[in-house]
Amino acid sequence: MFRVIETFSGIGSQAKALERIGVEYEIVHTADWDINAILAYCMIHKGKIDIDKYINVSDEDVIDSLRKLTLSMDGKKIMNENSFIRMPMLLKRKLYTAILETKNLVSITDIKGDNIPENIDLFTYSFPCQDLSLCGCWHGNKSGIARDAHNRSGMLWEVERILLEMNEKGRQLPRFLVMENVTNILSKLHEKDFEDWKSTLEDLGYYNKVYRLNAKNFGIPQKRERAYMISVLCDNNTIVDEVKRYFRDHDLEKEEAKILKQRQLYLKDILCLDYSKNKKYKEEADASKPNNTPSRQKIYEDNDILYDGKNINEICVNTVTTKQDRNPNSGIIVYKNYARGKTKWRYLTPRECFKLMGFDEDDFDNVIKDNPQVTKSRKLYSTEKLIKLAGNSIVVDVLEAIFRQIIEINNKILGERK
Repeated sequence: MFRVIETFSGIGSQAKALERIGVEYEIVHTADWDINAILAYCMIHKGKIDIDKYINVSDEDVIDSLRKLTLSMDGKKIMNENSFIRMPMLLKRKLYTAILETKNLVSITDIKGDNIPENIDLFTYSFPCQDLSLCGCWHGNKSGIARDAHNRSGMLWEVERILLEMNEKGRQLPRFLVMENVTNILSKLHEKDFEDWKSTLEDLGYYNKVYRLNAKNFGIPQKRERAYMISVLCDNNTIVDEVKRYFRDHDLEKEEAKILKQRQLYLKDILCLDYSKNKKYKEEADASKPNNTPSRQKIYEDNDILYDGKNINEICVNTVTTKQDRNPNSGIIVYKNYARGKTKWRYLTPRECFKLMGFDEDDFDNVIKDNPQVTKSRKLYSTEKLIKLAGNSIVVDVLEAIFRQIIEINNKILGERK
């Protein structure tokens, strides 16, 4: 059984990838403080959130339990007391249930080394990229992962703290670590801080392999290049040499690595255009049409037309980000339903964004069919929130290739843990 901890777990692309490659695994813990991600993860990987399982827990105990946690409404800042009070009791119970069912340790800042069990095979950490991204740099934010920046990307050093706490108490460290983030972490601007992080891992006994991998080379029609680092805990120099040799002979950045992809999807497999036969597709398409404004006309002029009303333009779309109503975006689909004041085109729908991240339509349906009510007129997951969940995730198909390498190294080089 491959034992895994997913920190910054989001909607669980890591668990999805492990499931896809057929490895026998156990998610020992997740960790995420964003209530949108917590609930969606549970609905994708556990099915309908069954609050009746904890019917014997009183409302007061549910509230007291949640109040002790560091939770967020948007993944950016701590939820304030007024927001917590306004949250319907049914939603509080769903959140309480989801946290227990996914064994969620919630905020990385509250996790101690003692909270991480020993005999963990894989520990993943896809910490926030906002302070590392090029977009952040354009807005004057160049703090990146500096230790003293105290920003969201600085959550990397919370991972360091946890590993050091484990090491100081003689606790067994995870056998593999996997990092994912924007490629700007490898830039000259952040080189010193990233080398600092790699040096910490090396001091703990890890060998680090850094990749720049693009989703378009792994069967997904999306130009999404990200930095990945696989860290392998090596007992001695002989193991280090074997691991180095493995990565030299099985380099995922090389052209021949494309043979590792398990499937090849095209835009025709992604776009949901059959509006006449599928009511959900039409509703989602309607919700993805923006108001017809000069700025939206500029978006139409500047971005790729993925479907012109007759033919699909079989290209790789631009990176799926946390927002489609932006310039540049992932692409435009002609869609003429002639709604008053709306454009004659639409953005990618949340469903299409989930598929571009390697998730199945069933995963998306599991989220929206149990969309929690927040107020009488508003559900938790709007079109914008669903797209944000997708944009914050990791392409499943890329992780599949990475995890196959990890399993092979584990079985052929490291062997049984003593």
